[in-house]
Amino acid sequence: MTDFTGRVALITGAGSGIGAATAAELASRGASVVVADIDLARAERVAAAIGDAAAPFEHDIADAAQAQAAVAFAVERFGRLDHAVNNAAITGEYAMIVDTDPELWARVIETNVTGTYRNLRAQLTHLLRQRSGSIVNTGSITSVNGQVGTSAYNSSKHALAGLTKTAALEAAETGVRVNAVAPGYVRTPLLDDVFTEEDWAGAAAQHPLGRVATPDEIAAFIVYLLSDRAAFITGSIQLIDGGFSAR
Repeated sequence: MTDFTGRVALITGAGSGIGAATAAELASRGASVVVADIDLARAERVAAAIGDAAAPFEHDIADAAQAQAAVAFAVERFGRLDHAVNNAAITGEYAMIVDTDPELWARVIETNVTGTYRNLRAQLTHLLRQRSGSIVNTGSITSVNGQVGTSAYNSSKHALAGLTKTAALEAAETGVRVNAVAPGYVRTPLLDDVFTEEDWAGAAAQHPLGRVATPDEIAAFIVYLLSDRAAFITGSIQLIDGGFSAR
């Protein structure tokens, strides 16, 4: 697809699933990657599997001080920063709006919206100064669809779509690009911890293709959006949902 040799990428939520797959794919194409995750042990395992091209970093996107620290770590460790993937998020709990705990609502919004905003702000500050680079935010089918029982998560992913579009417009004249992916259900280790096989079958049935995605499928498209091959794409919310949103 393209060569990332000499480039450096920062990926949040990279300790498993989509983030880990994206880190591995970028490294396979020559990039150096910062594997950032709230669980340092997971980040270390992913980085170790990749090798010298990867460095683990303990990173909680809800911690305001860590947004700039992650960018600084990338520059200190690898000498530069060219790409970022804002993948970390929390889901909250399944509950109707009238039953949603206000504290849970606040925690999801603070993490997924404000936390992503802080990290995006720190990344853009660096990339705009050098007038090059690209960013991909990980949204969801809930960025463009409603979903019963997920008001906090759904609202946070809708907000991410607006944040992506605004950032893209503000950065466009410098050549820095900002996009988002909106995956359908993806079979990740974290969801495997809470989903039964019956749950997965039900999720698969919601997609016209009759299955859920793999992390590698989402990672491949994230890497494309980061690459020079996607040089005329910015401000987009790219559905990767097996036809879910076409119904």
